[in-house]
Amino acid sequence: DFVIANGENASGGTGIVALNAETLFDAGVDFFTSGNHIFQNKEYEGLFESYPQIIRPANYPDSVPGKGFYSIGKPPITIINLIGRTFMEPSDCPFKKVDQILSEISSECRIIVVDFHAEATSEKAAMGWYLNGRVSAVIGTHTHIQTADEKILSEGTAYITDVGMAGPSESVIGVDKKAIIRRFLTGLPIRFTVAKGPAILNAVIFDVDEKTGKASSIERISITRKTSSGFSE
Repeated sequence: DFVIANGENASGGTGIVALNAETLFDAGVDFFTSGNHIFQNKEYEGLFESYPQIIRPANYPDSVPGKGFYSIGKPPITIINLIGRTFMEPSDCPFKKVDQILSEISSECRIIVVDFHAEATSEKAAMGWYLNGRVSAVIGTHTHIQTADEKILSEGTAYITDVGMAGPSESVIGVDKKAIIRRFLTGLPIRFTVAKGPAILNAVIFDVDEKTGKASSIERISITRKTSSGFSE
């Protein structure tokens, strides 16, 4: 088993710091991808040097700290992190960037997982089909809302438009709901704070053939903690 988590909101909703990374590594996470919030916490400096198993979107400029893909383990698992351009801040083309990465990695890397951190459903779906048969999985992140379209594409690539989030369930995508409603009502800038209360864990589990890199199954998971005693599905 190998556990990948998008950690860009792990520390107070923006970025991930070493203390929280260590806590989550101890909890069983093997690797972190990220997204557009990864550099919003000042403590990112030195993070990538200390933790090569934390990466940032590959289609950011080369001068940006960190790496956008990484191979780990035996047999090697290659994780690629991309960020979308539709309704997002400007970045290099994720489609061309992933082509470049795939041409650079070793032929021994058959298990390849792509985290596509993007807003638009169409952009994520296009990436899934673009990489169909070329990678093991394309997992969408960013919207915090889990979609119900998990599938194995025709050439053996596991796909879901958005895996969802791990965070407070009684919230607006993780943020205190009263603050968000107030912003919609007034249009005034309001400080976002992470909501408190019951938690939800969204995830997917997919099986990959080590020899071919093809995915054979993908299962969507959504677990809500209704009480302090545990989670309920």
